[in-house]
Amino acid sequence: MPLMKIDMIKGRNEDEIKEILDISYQVMLETFHAPEGDRYQIVTQHEPLEMQILDTGLGFERTDQVIVFSLTTRPRTSEEKQNFYSQLVKELEDQLGIKPEDVMINLTVNSDEDWSFGFGRAQFLTGEL
Repeated sequence: MPLMKIDMIKGRNEDEIKEILDISYQVMLETFHAPEGDRYQIVTQHEPLEMQILDTGLGFERTDQVIVFSLTTRPRTSEEKQNFYSQLVKELEDQLGIKPEDVMINLTVNSDEDWSFGFGRAQFLTGEL
């Protein structure tokens, strides 16, 4: 974990989507020091009118290549979060040419008791994880 939900406008091919997933997974492993196999990613593709992602008054424009990463995660340090943000944007630009202004990231923090990975058990609390 974290659980990573990725929203994008329809039109990307399967290879590009796979690369986005792989890049974001690798960056998450490196910056959050998560164990290999800790991969929970969900992609949702939208019609263009279904994604209105403006700049919050920061003075830049987004394109139809905009991607929103929403992560639900256990607590992370400010440094880990900032490293995740910057490294993800860098790798997406370097490897896929996705403009930094087209990447929006949001983290929602919860605690160990908020996770069940199956069987109706809270594995972080039971000691299974």
